[in-house]
Amino acid sequence: MAAAVHEMGWGEYLTQDFYHLSILPLLAATIGLAYAARPTAGDELPAGFRKFQMKYLTVWALCVAADWLQGPYVYALYAAYGFTSAEIAQLFVAGFGSSMVFGCIVGTVTDKFGRKKCCIMYCLLYIASCMTKHFKQYQILMFGRITGGLATSMLFSCFECWMVSEHTQRHNFSGGLLGYMFGMMFTVMYSVAILSGLAGQVVADAFTFGPMLGEGGIFYTGGYCCPFDLAILCLIVGLLLIIPGFEENYGNAEGDASSSLMDNLKDAVRILGKDKRALLLGVVVSSFEGSMFAFVFNWTPALNSTTIPPPHGVIFALFMMSCMCGASMSTLLGSSMKPATRLNVTFASGFACFVMASHAVASGAEDNLRLSLTAFLMFEFCVGVYFPSVGVLKSEIVPEAVRGTVYNIYRIPLNAIVVGLLLSNISMATCFKLNAVLLLISLGCMVAISTAPSTSSSSSSGDIEMPPKTGIGYDPVETDVLTEDSATTATVVGRRRNGGE
Repeated sequence: MAAAVHEMGWGEYLTQDFYHLSILPLLAATIGLAYAARPTAGDELPAGFRKFQMKYLTVWALCVAADWLQGPYVYALYAAYGFTSAEIAQLFVAGFGSSMVFGCIVGTVTDKFGRKKCCIMYCLLYIASCMTKHFKQYQILMFGRITGGLATSMLFSCFECWMVSEHTQRHNFSGGLLGYMFGMMFTVMYSVAILSGLAGQVVADAFTFGPMLGEGGIFYTGGYCCPFDLAILCLIVGLLLIIPGFEENYGNAEGDASSSLMDNLKDAVRILGKDKRALLLGVVVSSFEGSMFAFVFNWTPALNSTTIPPPHGVIFALFMMSCMCGASMSTLLGSSMKPATRLNVTFASGFACFVMASHAVASGAEDNLRLSLTAFLMFEFCVGVYFPSVGVLKSEIVPEAVRGTVYNIYRIPLNAIVVGLLLSNISMATCFKLNAVLLLISLGCMVAISTAPSTSSSSSSGDIEMPPKTGIGYDPVETDVLTEDSATTATVVGRRRNGGE
């Protein structure tokens, strides 16, 4: 990018095609919405919230950066090693397959043995996965994909479970403030994604890719290996912050020695069978996020063109800016639109996006590239609205005692959808039509959740409102906290086992 700007100048660079023409308007929208969604100086926040927010978001930014740094270069690295497309597909299937197979175990371990421990384990597993990328050896890379799949399950469950428990149980911050926290969490994630894409490109271009010990060696350095090394650095720093900075919290109460991992899993399954809302929410998560991963695998070939070669780095940045716009919009609408309502609108809009995309791809005309890009940017906006909104809904519907287990159970059908798509040979147009169907399923389930009665397994209604942006302090909300007999112990489910505050 820097070389292109130096050669062309900014004016010519930003106007060379419709991809680059989209940069400044979308950047302006991203900055404007992020500014509007910020907490105003008049907002009165509870004591300790800023410190808690900074501690969590710093660790989250580093740990999620490690994931974003790898994404654009995994396939490219495997291809550079000379593996066939079939072998590369097998490696990808191994990653999603391990996440699917071990998802229940990861969630149960998270609840029983501690969310902090599993955040630490995420860092260690992902470091191991990144280290394997230096080896041009199929079996070693396969091991890295398996550990990477396990780490991904932890990233999108352990950290969120830890944050929700600390927010609601230890600090007793309000439910409205939790919605704001989710909005910030995903705004940070998309900001980090943009920076990670740029940083990954810089380090990949800065060093020559090749075997360290000359031709015939299996240990490679430089080039596509460098983003993985940068990811290791982020994970090490994150690890050093987690160990002293995070308090431990659990799903299980202290002294529940009779509760095994299998008992925890049975409790989670029992709750899904008893609480219709929790079960339907699992269908929502699997359907929407399954369509999202299917989109990830297909947007690159959908935009391929001989007349207008797609600038993948620019497109990725545009996608992330659209996600940031969606996350900011979710925060702005929080005080006037309930999470369930936001999700209903999101799923309906996502359906329209994939109908548009399937039409554009099926026509095969390069004139429809603009239509495809528009549909993709709209869907990424929907993704930005989805994650903060569904995060609040999950925090309310899923009980604290089995939160990690249930969150990972939700990912099992999601990963099954992804593996099925990787192993299938359907056309892009058909894939986008299937995505539209998945969005309709999500919409139907979300409507059912909105009308279904709450059960005792749920904390409270899923329709938490976001905090209004006024100078009035946030009112605390009641939370259903499970405690043991106070005569024997002061332990609270979701807090440290020693019962300390």
